[in-house]
Amino acid sequence: MAGETVITVIGNLTADPELRYTQNGLPVANFTIASTPRNFDRASGEWKDGDALFLRASVWREFAEHVASSLTKGSRVIASGRLRQRSYQDREGNQRTSIELEIDEIGPSLRYATAQVTRAAGGGSAPRSQQPAAEEQWATPQGSSDAWGAPGQYGDDTPF
Repeated sequence: MAGETVITVIGNLTADPELRYTQNGLPVANFTIASTPRNFDRASGEWKDGDALFLRASVWREFAEHVASSLTKGSRVIASGRLRQRSYQDREGNQRTSIELEIDEIGPSLRYATAQVTRAAGGGSAPRSQQPAAEEQWATPQGSSDAWGAPGQYGDDTPF
């Protein structure tokens, strides 16, 4: 949406995502991403950690269940979303403000790890009216060839 602050954060989860359900049964997962800049100090010849940014994040609906079952404490993630400012009153009656990240996309960083991706049932978060009628959203249409799934079919050259 226009006017929203969209950012991408790379960091590590400080704890396992906390999956809860609202009174209406809507799933929500909350977690914190810690992002610490590292800079090379030429004077000492060593890498130095900067000040860590701890950013509270949330995801909703089926997305929340995917995150809670896929990511754990310490997971290095790449997250993109919209910053939200929330004001509230603490237990002592003081007015407080927090900045939180409402996640649009998140996934493991593959810089120092590997991941095995499993497509979730349901085919994604597009509204039902926009989803293809086929059971498998990403299936190869009948009668067409799959250049990526048939090793050797096109020789050793890539199909493009």
